[in-house]
Amino acid sequence: MTARVTRFLTLAAFVLAFGATSALTGPVLAAGSDTPAPPASSGEKSKPPKKSKKSNTNSSLDDPAFLQGYRNAYATIYERNDYAAAIDQLKTLGQDDRADVANLIGYSYRKLGDYKLSQIWYERALQADPAHVKTWQYYGLWQVEQGHRDVAKVNLAKIEQLCGTTCPEYRSLADAINGTTSSAHAVY
Repeated sequence: MTARVTRFLTLAAFVLAFGATSALTGPVLAAGSDTPAPPASSGEKSKPPKKSKKSNTNSSLDDPAFLQGYRNAYATIYERNDYAAAIDQLKTLGQDDRADVANLIGYSYRKLGDYKLSQIWYERALQADPAHVKTWQYYGLWQVEQGHRDVAKVNLAKIEQLCGTTCPEYRSLADAINGTTSSAHAVY
């Protein structure tokens, strides 16, 4: 079996496993603002997040320093397109296992052309929050850029399940899969 087929089957199993869970919880609003979403909650007892070397134990959504750092990194990405600086800013937050943070690190690596690291970070984001719509979108765009349209369609189906077919994340990925880009939905 080739590595590509193995990755596809792993992703498909991941989507199916979490699809059943998401179907029970209903649609989730799309992420993608300069304010991170609260960590995903589950029925299980929550474990404290893994701390990175630069972790600040006070970092959370209630911590103004974390929120300001996240917003600064967000602006560095989307306003200044300085992806390398944004990666450093995001890692300094010490919240690498948060879906919003890991997704933006993955996005930045993808924009820098480091697809291997980008994939690792997208998968980390989905591990933290399997219903993180923006990560499903960006990982789907990663799949399209890698020539894996069939896998991107799996991501598109997951987005549809989470927020429907009218949310911007769905429209953006659908356009990319179809080879059409509408400026209204071009959120890459």
